[in-house]
Amino acid sequence: MTDATPEISPRARRDGLVIRAMPEEVLVYDIYRHRAHCLNGPAAMVWNHCDGETTVAEMAGLLEEELKGPVDEAVVRYALGELEKARLLEGAGARQSQRPKMTRREVVRRVGLAAAAGLPLVTSILAPAATEAATCRASGAMCVTSAQCCSGLCSSGRCV
Repeated sequence: MTDATPEISPRARRDGLVIRAMPEEVLVYDIYRHRAHCLNGPAAMVWNHCDGETTVAEMAGLLEEELKGPVDEAVVRYALGELEKARLLEGAGARQSQRPKMTRREVVRRVGLAAAAGLPLVTSILAPAATEAATCRASGAMCVTSAQCCSGLCSSGRCV
């Protein structure tokens, strides 16, 4: 590295998570925070290499091999920022470095528009509590979708 920023080796958080690998993504449910996260292929690859020993530069090299194309370290740093924001990295390793985080727009400018389709993405949602998920609206109550009604039928903005 050319600057004085120490190289980091982040570690993926594994405790309190339910992890399901899908063909092109990884689904992670955080049982403590009740949040579900979907890691696209590149984000999942970065997360899987967060073993507390692999540096950002090494991760970029490993991703180049897996994706069979060049991977800028900025892409790995962006992925780590997304994983950190989702709280999927452990302790001190979760803080990437003292560098300011890059936005998606800055990463696209740096790596080029053609490479933007392969950017790592972490999409998160808050899962409803069991009582919220089980609650439905009675006949005559206002609704937007049929899923909100106990009868399963929403007509003209009211549960049937």
